[in-house]
Amino acid sequence: QVQLVESGGGSVQAGGSLKLSCAASGYTYSRKCMGWFRQTPGKEREGVAAITTGGGSTFYADPVKGRFTISQDNAENTVYLQMNNLKPEDTAMYYCAADTTLLPCIRAGRGSWSLDFDYWGQGTQVTVSS
Repeated sequence: QVQLVESGGGSVQAGGSLKLSCAASGYTYSRKCMGWFRQTPGKEREGVAAITTGGGSTFYADPVKGRFTISQDNAENTVYLQMNNLKPEDTAMYYCAADTTLLPCIRAGRGSWSLDFDYWGQGTQVTVSS
């Protein structure tokens, strides 16, 4: 089992920045692909960014490319999402996810953001005002 806890959400004005953190505990060595997703009420959860824990390959959804950066500190079992130049449409609950295979990352690299991750966090709210 892997437990994921997100933090770092909050309220910011458009153009501002936030850095989200996702701390993993439990069988952390089993993680192969980590992802960030977001969801607003009434909409489907959508992929934002993903990273392979081994090689550090990164993948981004088109709406966030050039603005968001996913990174990791494997010694601390933590994945980060640096969000710059935030827009009101970035407002959402942000979730961290972990999978014990590389498949979700491979799919993300092909532009297909699967929700088929083994573990999910509880989410952290990000609100961007105009």
